[in-house]
Amino acid sequence: MPATLDLDQLRTFVAIAESGSFTRAADTVHKTQSAVSMQMRRLEERIGKPIFTRDGRQSRLSEDGERLLAHARRLLRLNDETLALFGEAELTGRVRLGTADDYADRFLPEILARFAASNPRAEVTVVCAPTPMLAEAIVAGELDVAIITHVRDRGTAEVIRREPLLWVASQRHCAADLDPLPVALGRPTCDWRRAALEALEAVGRRHRLLYVSWNSSAVGAAVLAGLAVSVLPESALRPGMRVLGEAEGLPRLPPVEIGLLRSRGRPTEVVAALAGHIVSSLDNLSNGRPVGA
Repeated sequence: MPATLDLDQLRTFVAIAESGSFTRAADTVHKTQSAVSMQMRRLEERIGKPIFTRDGRQSRLSEDGERLLAHARRLLRLNDETLALFGEAELTGRVRLGTADDYADRFLPEILARFAASNPRAEVTVVCAPTPMLAEAIVAGELDVAIITHVRDRGTAEVIRREPLLWVASQRHCAADLDPLPVALGRPTCDWRRAALEALEAVGRRHRLLYVSWNSSAVGAAVLAGLAVSVLPESALRPGMRVLGEAEGLPRLPPVEIGLLRSRGRPTEVVAALAGHIVSSLDNLSNGRPVGA
């Protein structure tokens, strides 16, 4: 009979991976450091492979530990969602949700509608801000969950959706034909801005940064007015925009990874329920482009 994984051990393992320390993880899961170490030894025995390697005085995840981390998060999420689904009491309480405004129009209606149908007495506070600010708010304990643009060096977000990053322009104008190319992008901390500018420089396409804003509506307005081109993930395309590509002399862009950040510590049932709705909604969301895109 196959061995059964211990969810409490997995929760401690995820806490170590997210905090980067056995000591901080012990505080998160409310255990002694020796109990945390014992749990990890037992988990390694159950897995049959080392999940940590020594790096000087520090421990870091081994290759097998990295593989286990993704599965551990899914198992814990399924456990929390199942308990929330079959909870006898209707969920109440407040959830603080953060999202980059690039995703708010496209994702929030589906997420909030599904969550409200299941939990009509729960209160959701939504904060729209750039990804770096959302990540800081999660660390500061000011948000419970946040939908962000994930990049590898930003931490331990759970990747919940991947889609193309595309060059976009107005259907009615020819900004893409101008030299230098006028572009409208986010602030310097924006990952899409960095990807776009690095791609243009790599192919030697002359360009000038014409409009800068961390508000996606402002960038979209410049595009729809025909003043500049920009970059958007496929799900964020709007009516009146068309997709540009190599035929217009624009280079391919790296794909977008959308991640979910969660506050440290065990989530309340209502927070776990909202996180489950976010993952489910983004998994099921179509990537349909607007007509003419």
